[in-house]
Amino acid sequence: MSGNNAAIQTPSFAALGLGQPLQDAAAALGWHTPTPIQTQVLPAILHGRDVQAQAPTGAGKTGAFLLPLLQRALLTPGLAQDRPRRLLLLVLAPTRELAVQTGLAAQALAPALKTVVAVGGLSINPQLMALRGGAHLLVATPGRLLDLARHNALRLDGLGALVLDEADRLLDGAFADETRQALALLPADRQTLLFSATWPTAVQALAQLAQHDALRVTVEGTPEAAALIAQRAIVVDSARRTALLKHLLATQGWRNALVFVATQHATDHVSAKLRQAGVVAAALHGQLSQGRRAKVLAGLRSGDIKALVATDLAARGLDVPQLAAVVNYDLPRAADDHIHRIGRTGRAGATGVAVSLVLADAPGSEAHFRLLEKRQALRVPREVLPGFEPAGGLPEPLPADPDGGVKGRRKSKKDKLREAAQAVKSSG
Repeated sequence: MSGNNAAIQTPSFAALGLGQPLQDAAAALGWHTPTPIQTQVLPAILHGRDVQAQAPTGAGKTGAFLLPLLQRALLTPGLAQDRPRRLLLLVLAPTRELAVQTGLAAQALAPALKTVVAVGGLSINPQLMALRGGAHLLVATPGRLLDLARHNALRLDGLGALVLDEADRLLDGAFADETRQALALLPADRQTLLFSATWPTAVQALAQLAQHDALRVTVEGTPEAAALIAQRAIVVDSARRTALLKHLLATQGWRNALVFVATQHATDHVSAKLRQAGVVAAALHGQLSQGRRAKVLAGLRSGDIKALVATDLAARGLDVPQLAAVVNYDLPRAADDHIHRIGRTGRAGATGVAVSLVLADAPGSEAHFRLLEKRQALRVPREVLPGFEPAGGLPEPLPADPDGGVKGRRKSKKDKLREAAQAVKSSG
């Protein structure tokens, strides 16, 4: 492609087929110009087509499905006289926070539609009461949808559209069985939209079963977006890691920070250590009540909480405007988790920093971080801060991978296939 890129105009919401009421509602939320994922999928969704959309975190996926689906719902004949209200739209989300954020956006965009949010961790009774008289849009976690179905609180036979938001997470681990059970309750004749930041095999298989003639759209992270997040890797000994975190929070001028750890126990332990040092800190994990979770998130957004220490619960769907920094106190297990974690900062055109603590005295820490780098096709310079130098010096450099990047402790599938081919060749 050649020519003057500056002359290429992003189409307006109106040009994509969105009506004036929703254009105005979107502008009130700060959505003035369609994002690339919205530009590609809005017309197809407005025409009732199934869509598979893969886009990085912060790409505007929520607006990409809410705007066209709400417009279609608002044009439903006899909508105002419909009693009880028919469930037209269902959004399944993996976490309470994502479900609540989606529900709030839907209510702001289309107050004429009745939206109900149903999530676990709260008493089901208020949610059952909210569904009396029906609803037009339900945003739910899979487990709570099953609970509502067991209480006969829903009529699903008239459902027009289903959205699987963060589909990769919905089909991961404990969510997978509940998601499949929930899908079995739904009518086959529906529009189905899959939105995800990654597209693993499980999502591909689900798409084949649940969708028909789906439009497949992939939006890569742009260099401009990646540049908004400055990544740092600081090498430190395990025993000095918490002290280094305190130092960073005290010296970097961050308004707030989201600190990722590996376990629920670590959220409480690290946040307690920070509070002892005078840092306003709180923990966020899956065992907190919904009220407590909402309170600490509000504190992080307002800046009243300086550091929120969280498990990967917070890596998906959590939108904190102007989040200054993400700190990987514990490295994420997978590259996809790393992408979701650091994607909590540098959103909506803001800049941010993502700091990963690489442990000099922990076997495999350096190798694991090199794998995370390899998956992102980048190299983050290692830093050592004065006063926090590793006792044994920096880790030894790893051997170069012939295919690019650096090999880790576990062999990749490509490595194994190469070795097998070589063994066959040698035996011959």
